[in-house]
Amino acid sequence: MDKRILNDYIDACALVKETEEDIRRLKKKKKTVIQTNVKGSNPSFPYQAQHFKVQGTAFTYLDDSSLRMEEKLLVQRKESAEKIKRQVEEWMLTIPIRMQRIIRYKIFEERTWEQTAVKIGRKATGDSVRMEFNNFMKK
Repeated sequence: MDKRILNDYIDACALVKETEEDIRRLKKKKKTVIQTNVKGSNPSFPYQAQHFKVQGTAFTYLDDSSLRMEEKLLVQRKESAEKIKRQVEEWMLTIPIRMQRIIRYKIFEERTWEQTAVKIGRKATGDSVRMEFNNFMKK
């Protein structure tokens, strides 16, 4: 596991949220109903004017198939991002707890080394935490 995959974790988490929002937007688009009123009359004498309410979706069958394809691609993108997220979370369980905390504060929460050191406590300094992280990542 390298530093790049930790940054990918952050992007994967954001991508999952964005993709879920895109899927909701697509589903809402499918459910969009347009309605209007039209005028007509009886087909036989006496002709009487009548108003009819007409409603339906705003897209054609071709639009529907493209929406389904787009939704399928979004689901695949979400699954891929969740896979990366799961891999990193599984890896995090195999490393020492102190390093888990350092990675969470520095990489996931994007704190500075000094802020990370304050959260770690026990007389840690920004430089000592940074060196500990760099030595761990070299292994």
